[in-house]
Amino acid sequence: MSSEPEAIGVITTLYRFPVKSMRGEQVDEVELRWHGIAGDRRFAFARSDDLSDFPWLTGRQVPDMLRYTPHFTDPSSPKTSPVVVTMPDGASMPIQSDALLAHMAESCGGPVHLVQANRGTFDGQGLSFVTSSTLRAMQEHVDVPLDAGRFRINIVIELRRDVPFAEDGWGERLLLLGDRPDSARARATARIARCVMVNIDPQTARKDHRVLRAVAQHRENYLGVYASTERPGYIRTGDIVRLAPAR
Repeated sequence: MSSEPEAIGVITTLYRFPVKSMRGEQVDEVELRWHGIAGDRRFAFARSDDLSDFPWLTGRQVPDMLRYTPHFTDPSSPKTSPVVVTMPDGASMPIQSDALLAHMAESCGGPVHLVQANRGTFDGQGLSFVTSSTLRAMQEHVDVPLDAGRFRINIVIELRRDVPFAEDGWGERLLLLGDRPDSARARATARIARCVMVNIDPQTARKDHRVLRAVAQHRENYLGVYASTERPGYIRTGDIVRLAPAR
């Protein structure tokens, strides 16, 4: 058995989600830091009267949040760039504006406040992968369009061999994301357990309960994998992905 990493596919899509539970932005390059992708889930709205471990305002309470489109005014510097949110009606507001805060409070029927985090308000780990083979296979079970945005995945890989759910077998193996000196590396850590959020269409905010039902029935409620940063660096669409042998 070869001890060299095997080229398994190519990165076709990269997503960054500036605001938790709002629409992601598709980008051509991201910087991977120790705590995840720079700018990913760095803002969140929290319910001020919720003292639980999960106070975040999400699509569970306000499905239409998935149609709000945040973007960095300086995409090359997400750590310092202001963020503007475009509403479904086309109006735009700075994320730190009183008007947006009042709008979010009205949407959920209670007081909210904005949280800005250096490390991201993640539900699990700060980086996620799925293969396009997996998305295509799941789409056959539900007969509705499924893309990585619905599952809030960061990185989509097109495999050289079309093997659905291949990522489930990556275990804790190392992923080399590109061949440049500044290319990032990540280590697969765990399969991603899914919740009702995957039922919400990120384009229309309509719910389709067949999606989570299919993931539960056919994949034991898992889809995609989490990963942790092994070496900070850059990730670009078109990068070759190599998978190191199991340790």
